[in-house]
Amino acid sequence: MLDRRKALNTIAALGAGIALAHTGSARASSELMPRSGRRVVIAGGGWGGIAAARTLRQLAPDLEVVVLERNPVFFSCPMSNKWLVDVVGTDFLMHDQLAPAQRAGYRFVNAEITGIDREKKRVHVTDGFFGYDWLILAPGIHHAYEAWFGNDRAAINHTRTRFPSAYIPNAEHLSLKHKIQNFKGGDLVMTLPPPPHRCPPSPYERACLIAWHMKKNKIPGRITILDPKDGIRPIGGGFKRAFEELYKDQITYVPNARITEMDPFKQRVRTSAGEFKFDDAILMAPHQAGHLCRSAGLVKMTPEGKPVNGWADVDEVFLHARGDTSVFVIGDAVGPVSLLFGHYPKAGHVAIWHGRMAANHISALAKGRQMQAMLPDNLCFMLVNGDPLEAIMVDFKYRFVQDMIEQTQIDVNERNPELFVRDMNWARESYGKLFGT
Repeated sequence: MLDRRKALNTIAALGAGIALAHTGSARASSELMPRSGRRVVIAGGGWGGIAAARTLRQLAPDLEVVVLERNPVFFSCPMSNKWLVDVVGTDFLMHDQLAPAQRAGYRFVNAEITGIDREKKRVHVTDGFFGYDWLILAPGIHHAYEAWFGNDRAAINHTRTRFPSAYIPNAEHLSLKHKIQNFKGGDLVMTLPPPPHRCPPSPYERACLIAWHMKKNKIPGRITILDPKDGIRPIGGGFKRAFEELYKDQITYVPNARITEMDPFKQRVRTSAGEFKFDDAILMAPHQAGHLCRSAGLVKMTPEGKPVNGWADVDEVFLHARGDTSVFVIGDAVGPVSLLFGHYPKAGHVAIWHGRMAANHISALAKGRQMQAMLPDNLCFMLVNGDPLEAIMVDFKYRFVQDMIEQTQIDVNERNPELFVRDMNWARESYGKLFGT
């Protein structure tokens, strides 16, 4: 267990961006850790990547498993909104990666990935490369600030530094927590990414918890939520009631607020619902698949070199690259999987399921068997009140209907303390399965 000072120092050391990156520079040619047998390389050590590693060790112990991750420790985005306002502590979000890997029998390598060579089956890192027989990409998301600013790096860097969104585990979380804890009042604007984006209900939870913090500490501020959608979803009824019944003096919700111009220097944003000036902001740019998916040629591009939708194009059922069963994509980076509903929710629970699914498929291939179709489920608990601790939730189920995946969604809109208890239990159980003995 990490103590608080060490944990905070570790977060700060993660720097301004941990998204697995692609670079066009010359790559080192030396092979690191030569293979002793068939190997699975997992690019990304988040919820999905670690779930895949653990499951592979159970199903296919003869395969060598290597996890490559730039972060030295695991930091959970799920539950982090509660950490921002001190409902949970730092130790609840952070976990050692090395000892659990040693106990489970896979290799954890703290390295920055610089590119993927699918033809030679190599994952390049700063000092060389790792060869693979199978590759699982779990790179998470990329903040597509280019949608707002094009190639204006000054505007992108200013926005990322001054108005961080904190939706990738890195130093932005510490910066945002400091912003919230030191906010003295005024107009705080939150822009929501257009769907699909990471953890769809979590921006509303974040707004509720910041509003609770402001209300509790009598901070004279107001949060304006600029939502590009025509209404709150998922769990629209529960969040609407929270906004109206708990935070009518702290939250203004604005639907149909698609961003048309962003000026982080003059601190104003123009939308299809009007122009808004702000004293401070949490600016969430559109989300796309992590850069590694583009590096691996898994993101469809236009003739002009722009991504078609920004997400990895994979087999809808088995999650492998089209025509290539040696490469799988899991978690938030996965593109649309069904004509009926589009994308799976980009959530930690789904990522865990994806990791297990990819591990099952690779295990079958390694044994010369056919892959068997699997489907995930998903549930998200959202804390909307800090005193008493009350949460709402959404539950998703999936099944095959005439060769397509069907999604059933159940919103639980009534605030309930028991749902917060279930949320905490989900986190503890998930941490135990990923990092326990």
